[in-house]
Amino acid sequence: MPDQPAVNAQALAFLRNRRSVPAARLQPPGPDAQQLREIIATAIRVPDHGKLTPWRLIVFSGDAGARYGAALAELHARVDPGVAAAKLAKDRERFAHSPVVLAVIARIDAAITKVPEQEQLLSAGCLAFNLLLAAQAAGFAAQWLTGWSCYDRDAAALLGLSAHERAIAYIHIGSRGDEPPERIRPAVDQVAGAWQG
Repeated sequence: MPDQPAVNAQALAFLRNRRSVPAARLQPPGPDAQQLREIIATAIRVPDHGKLTPWRLIVFSGDAGARYGAALAELHARVDPGVAAAKLAKDRERFAHSPVVLAVIARIDAAITKVPEQEQLLSAGCLAFNLLLAAQAAGFAAQWLTGWSCYDRDAAALLGLSAHERAIAYIHIGSRGDEPPERIRPAVDQVAGAWQG
């Protein structure tokens, strides 16, 4: 009989207690340059069919988040002159709260038929989630946000994205303030069932 697999109870407990902390609650300090490199080096170990690396990251730290938010607000006002002032304020502030924000950029190559576009996109999604895990493992808190700028080509131009690239997530990282409330999670039997063939 084969040996039973070793159980890493500490890792399982860590995963069971993972939770997002709202970006507006994140506080300084964020990860320094070396800590951020370690978070990224850990997070990039994701499924990647074909070894395509169908993703990259753009880092916002220091005043870069505030400058990007201001550029988004200016863009929003230009394309929608009637936009509410509160929405423009939200654009400006969205990236200024967090000490570090990582934009996860999916690089989808439709010409590679061996690896469907969906698999390339899912690899980028795995990177976004792994960044949450790696940030928490490094002692920080994080949240995955999107927003209109993930779906807008003019906003993509602000990030310098090419035609086959798109932002799929903004991972906000900082120090935990108040403990976030736990939310109700589904029971296993609600989401997993045997195939009835």
